[in-house]
Amino acid sequence: MARYVDRYWVVSWDYETPYRQLIVPYPNVHLVFNRSGGAYVTGVSSGHVIRVLEGSDGVFGVAFRPGCFRPFLGRSVSTLTDTTVDVAEVFREPIPNPLTVESVEQFLLAQLPDPDPRADIAADAVSMIIAKPEITRVSLLADALGMNARTLQRLFAEHVGIGPKWVIRRYRLHEVTERLAAGAEIDWAALAADLGYADQAHFTRDFKTMFGESPTHYAERY
Repeated sequence: MARYVDRYWVVSWDYETPYRQLIVPYPNVHLVFNRSGGAYVTGVSSGHVIRVLEGSDGVFGVAFRPGCFRPFLGRSVSTLTDTTVDVAEVFREPIPNPLTVESVEQFLLAQLPDPDPRADIAADAVSMIIAKPEITRVSLLADALGMNARTLQRLFAEHVGIGPKWVIRRYRLHEVTERLAAGAEIDWAALAADLGYADQAHFTRDFKTMFGESPTHYAERY
């Protein structure tokens, strides 16, 4: 499954009162199995989301590599963006029980799609964004991949589910949070310019959309 799956993840909770969990978005599609029954697929979220956790329950999740859910879905991944659908809309096999890495892998292997070379290109493009902090604009990524910006945007819409500009901003903003966690002094105006923003206000708006709070408030918590 390594060609398609980034990681497996497990979360369990036991709350006497409901807890609001803020989730920061990444360009991954997730297949999520509830311990109490049922399963669903979540597309890429364009901003942070809040999940209410209550009672005693848990989930087993499969995070697909960016770009690599398209072969399973059979249509543009952008149709899932900011959306959650029942597992039966995508997968036909019965939900595995009990939920283990082995049973989930068998569930996926039974429905393994044909290889999609463009999914690999999309995954490589996202990996390049992560590895190269100097990529702050779509044009720089397009040049590095040897394609024009319009072709790149179509590739991301079809396979990643969200545009290359969003993915670039997501990972550059993640680097900002790492600097804040390390206690670095930040010149906000200069940083916004370095990241390709026209002004600090646009940078602050994007940061709040991703992380649910302003960068200065985030910094105060460190």
